[in-house]
Amino acid sequence: MILIEDADPDHADAKVLIAALSQRLAAITGSSGQASFDADDVRGPGAAFLLARDEQGRPLGCGALRPLQPGVAEIKRMYAAVAGQGVGSAVLTALEARAKSLGYDEIRLETRRVNTAAVGFYRRAGYREIPPYGRYVGRPEAVCFAKPIRSTSA
Repeated sequence: MILIEDADPDHADAKVLIAALSQRLAAITGSSGQASFDADDVRGPGAAFLLARDEQGRPLGCGALRPLQPGVAEIKRMYAAVAGQGVGSAVLTALEARAKSLGYDEIRLETRRVNTAAVGFYRRAGYREIPPYGRYVGRPEAVCFAKPIRSTSA
């Protein structure tokens, strides 16, 4: 069973996971991605930082949500320590649920094109490619995605 909990990005387990993600991204893309993450962006109103744990409390993964613009949240620092065990899907589902509960209509994110595992993961989860936004405009190595999350029920 995968347990998802709120955490601060400065929590020791969060720091370990974020460091592991940075190391993995540097190996895949040549950049750790640290420059595009500010822990203060995922604290406070409209934001969240989530940790995934196993039943023994061991950290398995993480993900963050930050306000991007009215009605739109951005996912940051998504990471599963071990691929293929449902951790990434559990964290993503929890982030989407949180974003919806916070009143967002859409979630966006960016990853590098060369990170084919992440690109495939987000496509399978229903994210569609969109034109680059914000700091990713004019960066051909970046691929941006979005997913509507607003309720379709009346």
